[in-house]
Amino acid sequence: MKRSLSVVVIFLLTLQLYGQNFQSPSEFLGYEIGTKFSRHHQVIDYFQHVAEQNTSRVQLMEYGKTNEGRRLMLGFISSEANMNNLETIRQNNLKNTGILDGSATNNDIAIVWLSYNVHGNEASSTEASMNTIYKLLTENSSYLENTVVIIDPCVNPDGRDRYVNWYNETASVPYDIDQQASEHSEPWPGGRPNHYLFDLNRDWAWATQVETASRIKVYNKWMPHVHVDFHEQGINEPYYFAPAAEPFHEVISDWQRDFQTQIGKNHAKYFDAEGWLYFTRERFDLLYPSYGDTYPTYMGAIGMTYEQAGHGFAGLGILNDEGAVLTLVDRLTHHTTTGLSTVEISSKNAIELNTEFGKYFDNANLKYKSYILQGNRDKINSLTDLLDKHEIAYGFASDGKASGYKYSIAGQGQINTSSNDLVVSTNQPKGKMVKVLFEPNAKLSDSLTYDITAWSAPYAYGLEAIASTSLVRSSSNSTSANTAVAKSSATGYVAHWNSLNDAQFLSHLLKEQIKVRFTEKPFSAQGNSYERGTLIIVRGDNKHIANFDSKLVGIANQHKRQLDALNSGFSTTGPDFGSPDIKLVTPPKIALLSGDYTSYGSYGELWHFFEQQLHYPVTSLNTDDLSRVNISKYNVLIMPNGYYGGLLNDTVTEKIKTWVRSGGKLIAIDGALNSFAGKEGFGLKRNTSEANNSEPTEDPRLIKYADRERDYTNNLITGAIFKTKVDNTHPMAFGYDEHYFTLKRGSSSFSLLDSGYNVAFLDKNPKNVSGFAGKNAIKNLDHSLVFGEQRLGRGSLIYMSENVMFRSFWENGKLFLVNALFFVNNNSYEL
Repeated sequence: MKRSLSVVVIFLLTLQLYGQNFQSPSEFLGYEIGTKFSRHHQVIDYFQHVAEQNTSRVQLMEYGKTNEGRRLMLGFISSEANMNNLETIRQNNLKNTGILDGSATNNDIAIVWLSYNVHGNEASSTEASMNTIYKLLTENSSYLENTVVIIDPCVNPDGRDRYVNWYNETASVPYDIDQQASEHSEPWPGGRPNHYLFDLNRDWAWATQVETASRIKVYNKWMPHVHVDFHEQGINEPYYFAPAAEPFHEVISDWQRDFQTQIGKNHAKYFDAEGWLYFTRERFDLLYPSYGDTYPTYMGAIGMTYEQAGHGFAGLGILNDEGAVLTLVDRLTHHTTTGLSTVEISSKNAIELNTEFGKYFDNANLKYKSYILQGNRDKINSLTDLLDKHEIAYGFASDGKASGYKYSIAGQGQINTSSNDLVVSTNQPKGKMVKVLFEPNAKLSDSLTYDITAWSAPYAYGLEAIASTSLVRSSSNSTSANTAVAKSSATGYVAHWNSLNDAQFLSHLLKEQIKVRFTEKPFSAQGNSYERGTLIIVRGDNKHIANFDSKLVGIANQHKRQLDALNSGFSTTGPDFGSPDIKLVTPPKIALLSGDYTSYGSYGELWHFFEQQLHYPVTSLNTDDLSRVNISKYNVLIMPNGYYGGLLNDTVTEKIKTWVRSGGKLIAIDGALNSFAGKEGFGLKRNTSEANNSEPTEDPRLIKYADRERDYTNNLITGAIFKTKVDNTHPMAFGYDEHYFTLKRGSSSFSLLDSGYNVAFLDKNPKNVSGFAGKNAIKNLDHSLVFGEQRLGRGSLIYMSENVMFRSFWENGKLFLVNALFFVNNNSYEL
């Protein structure tokens, strides 16, 4: 009894000491939390209030800004003693991993990172973040004695405010629980993605977005023991928490699996007491490395996804299919409960968390010790940029040989190495993440997965690679880029064409109104050979440019491009500068479809590519306006992945065909191809295979109900990598070899073009070199089109059956799109 009174007295004294001006979220906001959606600035204001009133226990850190200028904020919460020792705690933790040299002086503090609202319209979690920090500092402050809690109240402020502003403008007062009410139907593109319409929950590994790149800088400085990503799901699915579903990647330790179960049981205790429903071990697996649960897991943490019923569909309240009203108050309460429960059990197991966390970074048992990569220097540099973001160490090889698994042949082989070849070893603290990113083929314990099953970096970056079971020695490489030099006597300058960096250089030149040519045939001059696609900048074309040489050289050096000055337009072999095979690049005027009929993700990937990577102007046209806009203002029209059946009626289709015949270039990507397959005037047809029509070994009508889902995987391709053949004499394939590895994300396929150019395609009996592909799905891929061109009148139809911009991480595919823009059917560019 005396002990209970003492605890009460201490609790009251704590409240009195810290809480004289410390307000709850409801008190600070002026409304009961959960009765309104809070805007991002209100959330930041509340966290600043908490920090100001708890200076000894809370620190805030602004770690970046979004594309729309909203602040990205972290809150660090712990006991006063821990906060006074915060940097030492951080360094001790990194020493425990081996990232920092030296021995840790103390490892009994758990580090828990809670991430809220990565999907903007899953908005209950940000409300819960305010509730959680308040309760941690008041009712649950004992957890903080041996725990540092890091709270990111909103990972995706731009998406959240897009949703909240729409909802607050739209909702009825009082809110309408009818599922058909307008407040339960978001307009395109919805609040889920960020400014560029990327799904930030799939961006952790690739870090293409400013929010992710900013966050992982801090994440890798802390390397928490536990990370939770708070989400929402359908309104009829109550709550999901750990443990996760199979497949688990093989690098995940038994401890990580076990502690997920311990955490789940702790949550269940609280949910059972309240009569709240939940489920575990379903749907959300731990394989694809770019999620908010998997990326932390591969960095040694207990990474988890928590999913609350609701989503953007739910609003402030909705009647679900079971006749229960689900409110925002319910949703944030559940998220608060699991957040506090996570901190509680982490606090109870702080010492063991530290011990097992340290063990994770022992990589002695990994099969492959080194990955050796060779190829174009720009592609190597692009990959090292990614490694730098994740603070993964690398070096460069020496002259010699390396043998092991050879990626280009998907089997054993060897390469000759040089100092230009990249070496990434698993003999480093983040060795398991290296394995995950570079391994040829991730081991699958279950083919039913939540996402793609292949992403291997050598294929994604277009590099030859060897996975070696031996540790390959490496060293730093200080090779500097060539510097372009002006030569006023030169007839012209030439630059090679191999990478996106070359495309950025071309884009810059065109924006500066410098005229550029490219060759459709190889040529040689002054002892050097130049392949198809080589850029040629002729002095005679650019008499309008003042200080031509210095301006051109300045742009080349800005992009670190080598320029060869040629004294004459007369080639040693191949076409001369004035040949019809050396064509002038006319700057394309590009329109990009957006709106209801497009996939917002595919549109966003292209929008981001043009603005942040290629740096070339593009005009977005809403699909609702397509029937009335004057498309003759543009000579390139891009149709992202989408569902255009309701848009392309006979009138609109004929309008597009007339425009193409007049010299327009239509680029259809992924699902957009379905709108043209089999239609008159379009040479595209869906692929069929005799093998696929063969008699099934089992009557599908007799497959048991419980086995139907698993049997259906035979018809699926869940993000697998295939080796394609490439016609690299076609302008769309300039800069590529005769083979290209494509990421195929679905089982649909299209026949080779009977009249047109099959630029990249799958041959007979194609086999996936990485990732899962069902046996029935593979049968339908014989002689199928990947990229192709069909001429129609003076214009072209470009078919890209695979989306090379998918999540913006398949770097090696992007040049196909650039080539289609600038090189394919170049004569059609004149308006």
